[in-house]
Amino acid sequence: MNKKVLILLAGIIVVIGAIFGFAQLNQPKKDETIKPGTLTVGLEGTYAPFSYHDDSGKLVGYEVDMAKAIGKKLNMKVTFVQTKWDSLIAGLGSDRYDAVINNIGIRPDREKNYRMSEPYLYSKSVLIKRSGETDLNSLADIKDKTMAQSLTSNYGQVAQQKGANIKAVAGIVEAMNLITTNRADGSLNDQGAFAAWKKANPDADLTTVDISKDIQSVPTGVLMNKKNAALQKDMNKAISELKKDGTLTKLSKKYFGMDLSHD
Repeated sequence: MNKKVLILLAGIIVVIGAIFGFAQLNQPKKDETIKPGTLTVGLEGTYAPFSYHDDSGKLVGYEVDMAKAIGKKLNMKVTFVQTKWDSLIAGLGSDRYDAVINNIGIRPDREKNYRMSEPYLYSKSVLIKRSGETDLNSLADIKDKTMAQSLTSNYGQVAQQKGANIKAVAGIVEAMNLITTNRADGSLNDQGAFAAWKKANPDADLTTVDISKDIQSVPTGVLMNKKNAALQKDMNKAISELKKDGTLTKLSKKYFGMDLSHD
């Protein structure tokens, strides 16, 4: 092989390498999930109808089904890590999971410290009280009342702002127990969550007051680590597709009896 041929071959190799390198640089960055090919999702697993265990012990719920649908769109396996609400968000910082899908309200303070997806659910707000309670008829009435709330939730913050005395709880089950046993006057919570609890406890003498005009629909999104811009982009694309193909509407009607996928 003469010198000219060697030079030509070397030039071709350099060009091919440059083209390949350019293509690599311009390819979308793959999601840097904890485990390649797997989307690890953090949730409570005790917050019906969002995520809970059925009579057989299987993890089910609106957000469980939605997470699995997102996994299909991303061509990723989905695994779940259950933990209590108060330590759920902190788990992102310790890389316990890639995303939190647990009725997380989209708020400026969360968007500052984390990445959030576009909304996939718009919750409606209710004031839960005992049926015979005549002093709780509006959001303003909770001032100086004892409200069972999670301190770090949107509803807990609203209750504090309105001057309520807060009795801290881990979730809606504990809150309802405090109200039914007269250890709390009421609770602010999600309409769908209460409907699911009431269905499981039909004899409970509790009712609700619609306060959706006082507390605007809270858009709910997927919470992700600040460093994972690639996952946020892919998550938004998946959620958008699930809206367009009717999956979110179907799941919302299945678990809430109404379409909460739009504002």
